[in-house]
Amino acid sequence: MLSLETSLRDKMIATCIRALPDEGCGLLLGRAGGDDAVVVEVVASDNVAHSAKLYEVDPKVMLRTFRRADDEGLEVLGVFHSHTHSEAFPSPTDVRQAPDPAWHYVLVSLRDVPTVVRSFRIVGDEVREESVSSH
Repeated sequence: MLSLETSLRDKMIATCIRALPDEGCGLLLGRAGGDDAVVVEVVASDNVAHSAKLYEVDPKVMLRTFRRADDEGLEVLGVFHSHTHSEAFPSPTDVRQAPDPAWHYVLVSLRDVPTVVRSFRIVGDEVREESVSSH
């Protein structure tokens, strides 16, 4: 399960809306314990792919976030990005580009109102949805 405060969920959604017409993206910083993780910060990034169909987190944001995680005893838990016109489910491209089987992959669908936020674990070609708890 992925747990995050409602304000962090809202920050993730706002990052994705601001990126329109491109996909929005960023990293999740927090603490993990087994299959459960608690997000303590959402780190927004420019989508350096500048695309409505692909995302790429800025390498400088990636480096700063990993350094911050090391300095603060946290972990980079995963990544979030938006789908501008489709459901919140990993595309074949998302699955191919999933860099770390331990990460949480959060999808924000801007297709419908209210916005849909779902999280997945991706290991190889296997996609497994996990629950998201906002409080």
